[in-house]
Amino acid sequence: MDADAAAHPLPPVAELVEALPEGVVTTRADTLEKYRFDWTHDASAGTPLAAVRAETAEHVQETLRWATRHGVPVVPRGAGSGLSGGSLAVDGGVVLSLERMTSIEVDTATRTVVVEPGALNVDVKRAAAAEGLWYPPDPSSFEICSIGGNIATNAGGLCCVKYGVTTDYVLGLDVVLADGTLVTLGGKRVKDVAGLSLLKLFVGSEGTLGVVTRAVLRLLPAQPARSTTVATFPTVAAAAAAVIELGRTTRASMVELMDQASINAVEDHQPMGLDRDAGALLLIQCDAPGAARAEEAAAATAACEVAGAKEVFTTDDPEEGELFVQARRLHFTAIEGRGTVLPEDVGVPVPQLPALLERVAAIAERHAVEIPVVAHAGDGNTHPAIIFDPADPDAERRAHLAFDEVMAAAIALGGTITGEHGVGRLKAGNLEAQLGPDVMALTRRVKDALDPKGILNPGSVLTR
Repeated sequence: MDADAAAHPLPPVAELVEALPEGVVTTRADTLEKYRFDWTHDASAGTPLAAVRAETAEHVQETLRWATRHGVPVVPRGAGSGLSGGSLAVDGGVVLSLERMTSIEVDTATRTVVVEPGALNVDVKRAAAAEGLWYPPDPSSFEICSIGGNIATNAGGLCCVKYGVTTDYVLGLDVVLADGTLVTLGGKRVKDVAGLSLLKLFVGSEGTLGVVTRAVLRLLPAQPARSTTVATFPTVAAAAAAVIELGRTTRASMVELMDQASINAVEDHQPMGLDRDAGALLLIQCDAPGAARAEEAAAATAACEVAGAKEVFTTDDPEEGELFVQARRLHFTAIEGRGTVLPEDVGVPVPQLPALLERVAAIAERHAVEIPVVAHAGDGNTHPAIIFDPADPDAERRAHLAFDEVMAAAIALGGTITGEHGVGRLKAGNLEAQLGPDVMALTRRVKDALDPKGILNPGSVLTR
């Protein structure tokens, strides 16, 4: 830098623009608008100074060094499909998008895949499948959500009842810390207990501790053939009772629940042939090898019949089974057209599932709001969706009361305010009620150690 430039330093954003290649940083108002919101479309989203569309880890490092020097907040962002407000922009901050970092390299010898954070979950699945392998974590939004976002929230999905969630497949990470330092944690090793388990600290940290720029993910052999059992019930309570019985008798690879409101929302959106009169539907898949699969499917049928199912049928036709899975995945898209949605993500121990569903129904009635429910029922993770008319202030007030009461109900039943979507900004105020003051204090100490200036995703997970 020459003497004149030193005497007249660039304004902060201009300095960032100059430090990165052309086209990486944008300050255009119309372009910034697309980086303000996640899928919640929450009105609290701020207006950023700029968006950085990083293409390399070095771009991420340069951005965070600049942000640390100037004390500018940075909100890391993947595909923007989050449902907890975790990637909402903040006023005067910078959105750090990883959408351009999309490389995928499958290593069949170690049965791993090295992925950049902007790669979509579906593309990782396809790359693995091309080599006869499988990446199991499968959020309902798998076709549009990014691996970086999945890691940030420790995303789960429909088959995690048997195969686990994102953290179970993360073997290694490259993470850029708040000061721009890049650290490499783990690798392609199946077993590694050297040092503290820092790798897992960053999975589920929602961009508050560092920014993931590379991940090493474990792959499995291709999933075996599946049978699909569909059962309809007169009530949600009966379906929940069947889920408990299933847990005693089978190790299903999928146990999904849809209540009547959810069934009808999907049928209104895209007719799929679901029974509109059913109080609830269970979608169960079994993938045990060989003859054991038929035995598992028979046990699933028996569990549903014992709980009072109206109708139960099983198919081994993969296309027919996939149609039911598609119907389940349509839930959130279907309800979006019914009003503004406050998406919940509460979980409880499976034996408490009937009690949670009963309390959600009571909350909906008490506050006169619509709350259709779907659930990854096999692991107790439910998605009550609170719907309200945004043009009605009182309806919005009641919806937010219901939102908080659903979380309180889950906590009272020994559960959690989030099973897979993350805390984000929408639930940050409810976190201490679950964790308690001592764990919250420990969490803040970790945050302060890794991000002493508090620039990483401020307001997400931990309230200011």
